[in-house]
Amino acid sequence: MSTAVTQFPLNTVRMDAEIKRVFDLQRETALRWRTSTAEERIGRIKRLRDACLADLPALYDAAYKDFKRPAVEVDLTEMIPIMSEASEYIHSLKSWMKPKGVWPTRMTLGLKGYVQYEPRGRCLIVSPWNYPVNLTFGPLIPCLAAGNTAIIKPSEMTPHMSAWMVKIVKQVFPENEVAIFEGDSTVSTSLLNQPFDHIFFTGSPAIGKVVMAAAAKNLTSVTLELGGKSPTIVDESADLDLAAQNLMWGKFVNSGQTCIAPDHLFVHESVKEPFVQKSIEVLKKRYGATPQDSAKSADLAHIVNERHTQRVAGLLADAKQKGAKILYGDFVNVNDHFVSPTLLGDCPADAKLMQDEIFGPLLPIIAYRNLDEVIGRINADQKPLALYIFSRSEANIEKVMKNTTAGGACINHTLVQFSHGNLPFGGVNNSGIGNSHGFWGFRAFSHEKAVVRTRFMMAKLFFPPYTKFVRDNIQNTIKLFKLW
Repeated sequence: MSTAVTQFPLNTVRMDAEIKRVFDLQRETALRWRTSTAEERIGRIKRLRDACLADLPALYDAAYKDFKRPAVEVDLTEMIPIMSEASEYIHSLKSWMKPKGVWPTRMTLGLKGYVQYEPRGRCLIVSPWNYPVNLTFGPLIPCLAAGNTAIIKPSEMTPHMSAWMVKIVKQVFPENEVAIFEGDSTVSTSLLNQPFDHIFFTGSPAIGKVVMAAAAKNLTSVTLELGGKSPTIVDESADLDLAAQNLMWGKFVNSGQTCIAPDHLFVHESVKEPFVQKSIEVLKKRYGATPQDSAKSADLAHIVNERHTQRVAGLLADAKQKGAKILYGDFVNVNDHFVSPTLLGDCPADAKLMQDEIFGPLLPIIAYRNLDEVIGRINADQKPLALYIFSRSEANIEKVMKNTTAGGACINHTLVQFSHGNLPFGGVNNSGIGNSHGFWGFRAFSHEKAVVRTRFMMAKLFFPPYTKFVRDNIQNTIKLFKLW
């Protein structure tokens, strides 16, 4: 069983030729898979699932080498989402694949209508580095469930976890079904030149625009899972213990390198001080008595590489230089790719971390008096991928939910919207286009073909020649709409 697993950069001509070879090779499979059964598709998902489970120790080792990520966190953030997604498809795919009947409208009496789900064809999955396995195999599962072939481009910034995925794919699939191309952005550019039937991209809004522009050249449909600055509100009625426990997890799991992590906190001024103290207590209990101790914690992942460590350290230095107050943390070891969990107060609006997506273990805490002001600030920014509110006031919760827009939201919780397989996961505009997970992922990788079948012919009442009888039928139909 051969699989395209080529490490680039190579000579550009050779790289382009190899990509085109595999892309062309998958055409016949994609055509054949249009009539694949639920059992055949489920079998592919099960083989992928079983191969992942059989090689978990190697994944733990790879994640430690790339992030120093705890094995438990690998299970929680990489394996459980994949296993959950696979389970949903294994148990539900047969039902999802069935044509969905629709009721006729008033103008289509006599016609039977239904939606037929068809594979899109050859798909490209471009995945990021922060949760490499989850955000690669997560989309691959619905891609296979919908009957498509796939070419995968994982991130070059997590070489050990990418190598693990290459091994899994090689074990499970021939290259005419699923193939992986490793390498830098030149590989992505070459892949994007191919006329794929669908592209599923997870990454930054900036690169998402590049992907969308490339897709437009071939009129390729896209699903874009992007990011943004996800705001969080802790109001005066909030359960502060719950908020502190949850937010210190949601923010600092994977060292803040999570697209739906709380980016900045708006905390009512009346509860800011006790909330900060409770948060500090949580951090000390979980990761060590001091920020320096947290660098030795076996329960805290590190930054992915030196470049990103310097980027996060630069955000921290810029905030301090512009007057931000360190509430807790402020320890950096660039050589060890480590930045301690850090809470900041009094961050000025022109600080870079108040403008850019942080994607690291820095958490600005902003005191507020009036909820309307917070809503105004949220609405003044780009639409976020996630929004969180901690409150026991139904009026405040309703006000925030009705007056803001986000890809998803949690009330008195964080991150778990990603794992709810019966909800769509996706962004809005700058934070994403389209949805995934569960049935929504199946839809993303399927073409929903509208099919109409005639039972008895009503339309003949409107056929030419346009006699008085036909004209009267048309006019009477128009009048009927006023009554309907």
